[in-house]
Amino acid sequence: MSEAPDAAEPLSPQAPAASSPKDAKPSSPWISGPLYDSLLFVFAPLLALALGALIEPSGAGAWEVRLGKFSGPAPVLFLGAFVSAHLVLVLARSHLNQSVFKRHPYRFTLAPLLLFVAILSSTQLLIAVAVLSIWWDVYHSSLQTFGLGRIYDQRRGNDPELGRRWDYALNLLLYLGPILAGAALTPHLRNSVELTTQVTQLFDHVPARAQSAQAPLTWALSLGGLGFLALYVGAYLRLARAGYRVSWQKVALLVSTGLCSIFAWGFNAFGEAFFIMNVFHALQYFGIVWWAEGARFRERLRLPATRAGAAIALSALVWLCALYGLLTRTLEHHALTCLALVISIMHFWYDGFVWSVRKNMV
Repeated sequence: MSEAPDAAEPLSPQAPAASSPKDAKPSSPWISGPLYDSLLFVFAPLLALALGALIEPSGAGAWEVRLGKFSGPAPVLFLGAFVSAHLVLVLARSHLNQSVFKRHPYRFTLAPLLLFVAILSSTQLLIAVAVLSIWWDVYHSSLQTFGLGRIYDQRRGNDPELGRRWDYALNLLLYLGPILAGAALTPHLRNSVELTTQVTQLFDHVPARAQSAQAPLTWALSLGGLGFLALYVGAYLRLARAGYRVSWQKVALLVSTGLCSIFAWGFNAFGEAFFIMNVFHALQYFGIVWWAEGARFRERLRLPATRAGAAIALSALVWLCALYGLLTRTLEHHALTCLALVISIMHFWYDGFVWSVRKNMV
């Protein structure tokens, strides 16, 4: 990985260059810089939690908006547009970065085209993919935090394989645990079942069954989670004695994410929790894409390598993504719905291989 950009110039990211040897310690423990990382990565979950807590006292939840097909609270429109915006942002990595695009040209062209045609012509397949996206989103979100943590380990000079499985399991626990153990499980299942009822009634009983089993499931996950955390800490203590360098940025990221997930899914209404978790996830994604691809995007716009040029490029990128987000939330058309679903699925899929610490792609 290349040396991190100056913390005082977060609007001028540098595209990652060839990685240094595994045993070489990077010059900075940060991805971009202290301020950039703190706001957009490490403490973004806590910022989103605070923002969610302010919605009701501020009265923002009562602001009604009517725009095209959308009619409802302004924060709901904001959330939908912001989440959709970050989904389409993956194209800046997969399609605008030619070194990435050349690795998987068919995945970036033929695969989305075939999926679009398939769900456009089949209601059953459309519903199946929509249900898949609900749960893949949770898994995908956990892997984003996992990936950021692995980058911070890399920045401390650790082997990318060291502690990888422990981090993978911990992040799944941080995201899935509070959902499965809290009040959000039934709404998640209900949203899935509401889609499938258009095709089959086979799963209609699932939300009620899950609700009846909520108490023992909560206890099992709580006790099991505490046991896993003890094992996780013990594993890393052993790794530290063997030479592992602790990244406090990664520790702070995991703690802030865990606290946010527990308080959001465990103590908030489903809509507010969904708002909180998706806002910080999308914010982190904008941060990592801009850090990795910002300079390349600015060059494509033929803008100078100055603060002003970077600011204009960032503004253009944000507004293009925001426009897509607003269109998908306010316009009602079957083809647009299919397109939005394809972009969601491609986002989840692409992120699994266009970023990789082990392959020196970040």
